[in-house]
Amino acid sequence: MSFERQQDYGGNVPQGGAYPAGGGHPRDDDDDLRGAMEHASRHAGSSGSSDLFSGLLGALSQKKHSLASEDVDEDDAVKQHKRFFGRDDDNDDQDEADDRSMGSAAAMQALKMFSGGQSGNSHESNSQSAFVGLAMAEASKLFDQKASQGKVSSDSSKESAVMKAGEMALKMYLKSNGGGNSSSSSSGILGLASKFL
Repeated sequence: MSFERQQDYGGNVPQGGAYPAGGGHPRDDDDDLRGAMEHASRHAGSSGSSDLFSGLLGALSQKKHSLASEDVDEDDAVKQHKRFFGRDDDNDDQDEADDRSMGSAAAMQALKMFSGGQSGNSHESNSQSAFVGLAMAEASKLFDQKASQGKVSSDSSKESAVMKAGEMALKMYLKSNGGGNSSSSSSGILGLASKFL
């Protein structure tokens, strides 16, 4: 019976106070990802809605454990960042932007902003939610920019580009923490940034 009652509420949300919020599950990570919606909406401005980010973050949180085991293609991420945010941008007129390349570039831009202290002014700005939210916001703005120039591939969508950015940022975050061995998430991210920025 309690099983059915839980399913009615979405399955993963404890109801009725059987155990304390967060008890028995690593819910702090999920809560941190939920906080990313506010960061993403704030940084994206008119380029992204809270509904867009909320839906994608829900899907992203479900993929978190599988993403933790995936490698980060740092060389490609650096290349895509230079392409979209560096001086090389004007030389790529013949190439259409796809969701994966925009997502990687946006995650790298978020990493650059993060390491430069541009992600916010509270201690929360060094959190997983701030980094992931910033990457998703940058992807949303980048997609709009490229779409207005007619440089987005026909099979790419804003949702997909933003999702790719969130996935890349989350993989970077998890990698920088060495699977949780780092004492400070912010120092882990900054250490990652120092490798290629």
